[in-house]
Amino acid sequence: MTRILALALCLLLALTLGPAPSASAATVQLDGVTVALQPGTSQVITVNRTRSWHARVTFWRKTSAGWQAVLRSSNGRIGFGGLVVGTKRQQGTGTTPLGSYRLLGSFGTHPRASGWDLAYRKIRPGDYWVEDNQSAYYNRYRNKSQGGFRWWLKSGENTSERLADFPTQYEYAVNTAFNREQVRHRGAGIFLHVNGRGATAGCVSAPRAFLRSAMVRLDPARVPVIAIGR
Repeated sequence: MTRILALALCLLLALTLGPAPSASAATVQLDGVTVALQPGTSQVITVNRTRSWHARVTFWRKTSAGWQAVLRSSNGRIGFGGLVVGTKRQQGTGTTPLGSYRLLGSFGTHPRASGWDLAYRKIRPGDYWVEDNQSAYYNRYRNKSQGGFRWWLKSGENTSERLADFPTQYEYAVNTAFNREQVRHRGAGIFLHVNGRGATAGCVSAPRAFLRSAMVRLDPARVPVIAIGR
């Protein structure tokens, strides 16, 4: 009899409370973009493709009143190859990966400024982003003096990116966690950076003023993510 009463009580509670929350409870829709939240995330940058390689880029902050937009630009850019599911991306295709990714750190041409809480590196001569598929440092920031990658390659899919060659785009840049696990040939160096002349090679870019303001606001304690949608 006790077991029957217990089963009846469980059934009553299930009918009263409804179904258990699913994994989708950790997502939110912001500006039409589905954001997969990390535990503790209260800062989000959404990238909503508007046409061709153009996008609207918005910085959101979670408050007691809900999610609020604090920065927005309609002049964002994505890759010349369009958008692709992150796990299907191939290096060298000029595509920007769909999905949500942590914002891990930053780099640029300026000395670190007061209020920049993300990890930061000032670009030095010989600094590269490693895109050599044979290197243990694939998709990592590394100086050629440290070795471990074929920095001297000038063409082909294993050519790493010399950061000083892009003083406009990388004046302010934030590294995303895309392919942090170093899957070879999936691609490396997907950043949020300052706009160049046109589409990117796979990164997300936004106007210089947006990046300057974002650098001051991004706080690793708020577990910031970037979410890229259509």
